[in-house]
Amino acid sequence: MDTRVELLNEFYQTMCKDKVKVENKNYGFEFIKELTADDATLDYVQMENNLIHKYRLLHVSEDHKQRLLQGHVNQAYNVCLYFDETANNTLCFNIDNNYKRNNNELIPEIELAVDYLQQHLGKHGIEAVNVKSGRGYHVWCRFAKPIANQLLLDFMIRISAKTLASLHYSNHDYRSIKINMSPNPRFVKIISLRAFGSRHIKTGLFSHIRTKDGVLNEEDSWKYFSDYMKNKTISEQQFLLAFNEVAKAISLV
Repeated sequence: MDTRVELLNEFYQTMCKDKVKVENKNYGFEFIKELTADDATLDYVQMENNLIHKYRLLHVSEDHKQRLLQGHVNQAYNVCLYFDETANNTLCFNIDNNYKRNNNELIPEIELAVDYLQQHLGKHGIEAVNVKSGRGYHVWCRFAKPIANQLLLDFMIRISAKTLASLHYSNHDYRSIKINMSPNPRFVKIISLRAFGSRHIKTGLFSHIRTKDGVLNEEDSWKYFSDYMKNKTISEQQFLLAFNEVAKAISLV
């Protein structure tokens, strides 16, 4: 098996095993036949601008999923994964442009938000991996054990609040960005996120990783992704400690 596919399997090990979404510009009966191999079920198809098609597949066999992930890392299309409905070993802050009229504009607040978010996580001994995605970033944390979705969401809400406050106090418009958080128990059945390692279906750009020293090239991004998983995965004890610290500082009641 391709070592890149092995990395994705291990990093996203609690994601749904038999449910994925494929994004690309291919269509037609032959492509549908390829997607529904091994008795996979085509749940829905959505067409967006620029002939981008999104296919949600159910009952995906293990072998078929590995073939899809291989196509993903070969950059033939994007594979998006769904979080487990109960508990997960990853979380993601999806930081994006919040402008209504021109949401494709690249704005400085996005990268500032990534920096502030990393700083607030770092205060509690947690490091994330920042993956470029379109005009924004997917900021992932990985844990040694699955953690209840509601606990993950409560943690993310508090860290996001601190991030937006930091933007505000540094005289930037916190309303210019949005931070979506996954997994969210309310939307866990319908929200998927693109796995690392492909080219964005709209921009055609690789999902480069951004560090404090800058944006890494494709090869170095894969190396960093591997190193993060092996050496910076967060223990359950560290997460609970961080959660208790932020919960004392910010009440959701």
